Amino acid sequence: MKKSRHAKIIELVGRYDIETQEELADRLRAEGYQVTQATVSRDIRELKLSKIAGVHGRQKYVVYEKEDVHLGDKYIRVLKDGYVSMDMAQNILVMKTVSGMAMAVAAAVDAMKMHEIVGCIAGDDTIMIAIRTVDDTILVMDKIKKLIEN
Repeated sequence: MKKSRHAKIIELVGRYDIETQEELADRLRAEGYQVTQATVSRDIRELKLSKIAGVHGRQKYVVYEKEDVHLGDKYIRVLKDGYVSMDMAQNILVMKTVSGMAMAVAAAVDAMKMHEIVGCIAGDDTIMIAIRTVDDTILVMDKIKKLIEN
């Protein structure tokens, strides 16, 4: 039960901007988990969740990853350099890249470890990204747009 709950917590903080333990507990309850505030607090500590600045100055929980921050910057730079456009077909995101850049951009997308993404297939200038649901496809498109615009 604990592993299942931890997996659900990781999914929820990846999908939503969760600001408080109470909000996380409410979302877990909505998913069918019977939790107390103490349980959620312990889970946050065990999962090493951190709070970072989110949209409009609000904070949100994120999974702390021991990955080099500069490595993330490199992935974003590859994404920005190679990106041309994107469009969706249900739960498939099709991304066009600069010729010869699809493999590098797909590797960058994979390395960003977005929960919504199942996997990528890259050609020369096109990437097909399989995403869990149509709603998740819209979320991923928004995340990618934000990364590219910054």
